[in-house]
Amino acid sequence: PCQHCGIDDGTVVGAHSNSAEHGKGRGIKASDIYAASLCAKHHYEVDQGRTMSRNERVQVWTDAHLKTVAELVRLGLWPKGIPVPETKQPLALVEYA
Repeated sequence: PCQHCGIDDGTVVGAHSNSAEHGKGRGIKASDIYAASLCAKHHYEVDQGRTMSRNERVQVWTDAHLKTVAELVRLGLWPKGIPVPETKQPLALVEYA
């Protein structure tokens, strides 16, 4: 389900980080280890929506990412041999003016 709103409506996908810190670049997606399970509505809002500030979009993605990683690890679905990103400490958040 969406790790922001909890909906499981068939639109939930792995929303990749938009941060260069996670490997995002022009025409390049961040690594799959930096993805958050988000429904279509919230994926759109995080990527290009206008209802949240940039800081809010970063916070929504970060919270959903931490929940996604923790849930995949809990269910034993995290791929073997792939390092698990830290989930106890928040990822570095970039504040935008």
